[in-house]
Amino acid sequence: MCILITCVRPKKARRFSGGVYDLGLHVVWCSKYRRPVLDDRVAERLRELIERKADERGWHIVALDVLPDHVHLFVKHDPKASASHVADQFKGFTSRVLREEFPHLKSRLPTLWSSSYFAASAGSVSAKTVQQYIDTQ
Repeated sequence: MCILITCVRPKKARRFSGGVYDLGLHVVWCSKYRRPVLDDRVAERLRELIERKADERGWHIVALDVLPDHVHLFVKHDPKASASHVADQFKGFTSRVLREEFPHLKSRLPTLWSSSYFAASAGSVSAKTVQQYIDTQ
């Protein structure tokens, strides 16, 4: 199952006391051993958890694509958050909650996510360009 959400928002820089920013990050991470464990219920709950974490951090999800064995996320984040911090926030939180709620994930995998991830800066790339990339995967 593929779940895709897209938010259309005019390109607008955000402000904070120290400056102005428009930072986007395309992050991709995979399940351990690329096992197709992100089925219907797990994928839907994963989407909810990613949205919750983004709201909690004040980040904006532009696009989210959950496939059976990996996740594509395009998120606008604050300038104090590094790519590794953004990836770690989503991976750590979702792994903990999903493994608590879906015991079969604990029995099938030693950890839910592989330790690696892909991150690409996309601040000046339009959301449409990233969306086209995700659609072709």
